[in-house]
Amino acid sequence: MKFRKLAFIIAIFSIFAQINIFAQSNNFEDASVSIRYYNRTIYYPGDAEENPVYIHVTIKNNGADTLRFKLADDRAFSLDFNAYTVKNQKLNQTDSIIEKRTTNQTVYFREISLEYGEEYSFIENLKDYLIIEDPSVYYLELSFYPELYKTKKVNLKSNRLTLEVRPSPSSSSSSYLPVRENSAEILKQEFLSPDKVVEQTITARQKSLWDQYFLYLDVESLLKRNKTLRNKYNTVSADERERMIDAYKADLMQSRIENDIISIPEKFQIVKTTYSPTEGSVEVLEWFKYPNFSEKKSYTYKLRQREGIWIIYDYVVVNLGTE
Repeated sequence: MKFRKLAFIIAIFSIFAQINIFAQSNNFEDASVSIRYYNRTIYYPGDAEENPVYIHVTIKNNGADTLRFKLADDRAFSLDFNAYTVKNQKLNQTDSIIEKRTTNQTVYFREISLEYGEEYSFIENLKDYLIIEDPSVYYLELSFYPELYKTKKVNLKSNRLTLEVRPSPSSSSSSYLPVRENSAEILKQEFLSPDKVVEQTITARQKSLWDQYFLYLDVESLLKRNKTLRNKYNTVSADERERMIDAYKADLMQSRIENDIISIPEKFQIVKTTYSPTEGSVEVLEWFKYPNFSEKKSYTYKLRQREGIWIIYDYVVVNLGTE
């Protein structure tokens, strides 16, 4: 009788031990997933092969217990990318992702174990998951399913990235100014005089070369010209300020706001340039062609020098009538 009682107690302890081990191996509270750009460059709309957006994904064990999770050979069954516009509209998934997840098939996976502080990383092409057709600013995040997608019982959220997708460069625009495609090198500022900075900025706008256009613009100062935006900008966190600037740039790129700074002149002429060691002013005559008339305006661009680089931070426009 005593032996049976002892065997029963041992069995109970054995069951609890197994439950505890299982719980420890499937406790994802101390797991984290993070994303960053892999070999970050300039991103354009288009298909996954010609215009990829590579994302570096990292799963990390931050706890004392061993972290165990499943990782599908086809990552589509282990994670989701979600991207939103500044208006919180969600991008659609690709047809291939939808087809995979709605077709009955065997999902092959590996079980991975991580000890405290260990990480597991891999790289995925965002465009294999999401359809990115329009140039804009998007907010990107990842959901990781450590028990695979079809269960979705556990969902680990990553940090959020800002994704800026530029308009695709045309053959004519890419040859006008020295632009090296798929390279961040074009963002390097040069020691140009104030008039050359203004000339390059206007020319870039004429050719819709947004990387060149924003190169010498203080977007933060331009945003603050709007009283409502300025008041909000001054009260939010640093991260929210960055998002506001990205959203403002996206609005400029897609002409969603009325702003003389993005008007495209048919031709222009630099009239006068004055500057001190720290402040500069460039006056430009600009002509705008419409179906039945041409409009002439005087632009005065205000610049300030930062470590030898002249930056446009404000401007004044005067209408000079039609021709």
